[in-house]
Amino acid sequence: MQLTKEKVMLTQKTIDIVKSTAPVIAAAGPAVTQHFYQRMFQHNPELKDIFNMSHQQGPDKNTPSSQQQALFNAICAYANNIDNLAVLLPAVEKIAQKHTSFLITADQYQIVGHHLLATIDELLAPGQEVLDAWGEAYGVLANVFINREQEIYQESDDKIGGWRGTREFVVTSKQPNSELITSFTFTPTDGGQVATYKPGQYLGIYINAQELANQEIRQYSLSSAPNNNHYRISVKRETQGTVSNYLHDKINVGDKIKLVAPAGDFFLDVNPQTPVTLISAGVGLTPMLAMLETLTQHQAPVNWLHATENGQQHAYKDHVKTLANQHSHISALTWYNAPTSGDRQVEDYDYQGLIELDKIATQISDPEMHFYCCGPVGFMQFIAKQLIELGVTSDRIHYECFGPHKVL
Repeated sequence: MQLTKEKVMLTQKTIDIVKSTAPVIAAAGPAVTQHFYQRMFQHNPELKDIFNMSHQQGPDKNTPSSQQQALFNAICAYANNIDNLAVLLPAVEKIAQKHTSFLITADQYQIVGHHLLATIDELLAPGQEVLDAWGEAYGVLANVFINREQEIYQESDDKIGGWRGTREFVVTSKQPNSELITSFTFTPTDGGQVATYKPGQYLGIYINAQELANQEIRQYSLSSAPNNNHYRISVKRETQGTVSNYLHDKINVGDKIKLVAPAGDFFLDVNPQTPVTLISAGVGLTPMLAMLETLTQHQAPVNWLHATENGQQHAYKDHVKTLANQHSHISALTWYNAPTSGDRQVEDYDYQGLIELDKIATQISDPEMHFYCCGPVGFMQFIAKQLIELGVTSDRIHYECFGPHKVL
C-alpha cells in the first residue's frame, strides 16, 4: 500500500503562525538541527543505538553533516507546505520506509518532538504561542508517520515468511566480487521462509559488537531477485565505514546476525511491455542486479549500463555478461574510467571514461522507456542531466541515494 493523502487538521491560526515563522528558522540555518541532535543525544543517549552516528559528522565543525542538512531541509519543506501536505507525500513515504528498518516507535516521536521544540525555544525564543503552534504542527506530522509506519510493519508481518522486529539469520555464503565489494547470503536460523520483496528494496542489518561504541543499524540493497529461502546483499568496503569494514573483516560463514524485513520506496515498477534501462556506478549496481535478474523474463528490451573504475573494481562482470548472452532482450554495456594495463576493451569493457548517453541515444530513445539509476549523487546528477537533455521526462527517471536522500 502506498501513502494516501492526509488532511492536516490544524486551525488557520496555527498554519499562519508556522508559515510566518518558517523564514526565521530557515535564516538560522542548519545550526537548528546541529543544536537539536546535540541536545537529543545528550539527554537521550540511547538513541545513539538507532541513528547512524557517522552521518552526524560534517567535513568540519562549521559545516552540517548530511543527516543534519537533510533534517533541516525537511523542517523547512514541511513548514512551507503545511497547508498542502500532498506535496510532501513522496518524501514522507521514503522516510517512513527507512524508519521501519530502524524499528522506530511512537514514543520516539515524542522524544524527537520534545527536543525539537526545546531547540527552537533555546535558539530563537519565539514565545509560547509560536511554540504551541509548532508543537501542534509537529504532532500532526508525527501521526502521519506513525500511522504509515504501522501499516508497513503490519504489511511485512502479514507476508508469507514475514516478520516484525528483528529475526536471526545465519551467514551461508561470503563471496568477494571485486577488490572492494563482497556479497553475503543470509538464511533464517528458524528454518522458515523469507518474505518476498520488490527488486530495488533494502534489508536492515543490526550489528552489536564489543568493539563498537553503539549498536549499528544499516540498510543494504538486496542484490538478487526475490526468492523464498534467503537474502543476498553486496557491500562495498568504505575507508571510514564502521559497518562495512566490520562485515568484511569480522563476519564469516556460520556467524549469526539480526535482520529487519525488506523495505524501501525505490523499486522496479513496470509492466511487462515497458522497456527498461538500468544505470549504475560502483556499488550502485546492487539494487540494479536484483532488477536485472527479475527482468530476465521481461517482454521488452532491457539495457544494463554500468560505470566503474577498472576491472579490479568491476563486480559481477561475468554474471551480467552471462545473463545478457542468455537473454536476447538484455543488452549490457560497461564503462571503465581508468582501465588497468590488464583490462581489454570489448572483452572486459565497452567504453573508457564517463558514461556519455548521446553515444547510445538510439538504444535508449523509446518514449516509453523507464530509467532506474543508482550510484554516487554526482554521478546520478550527471546522468539525470543527460537524460533530460535527450528528452526523457522526469516521471520516467527513478533513482536511489545511499544515505540521506537528495534531490537530483
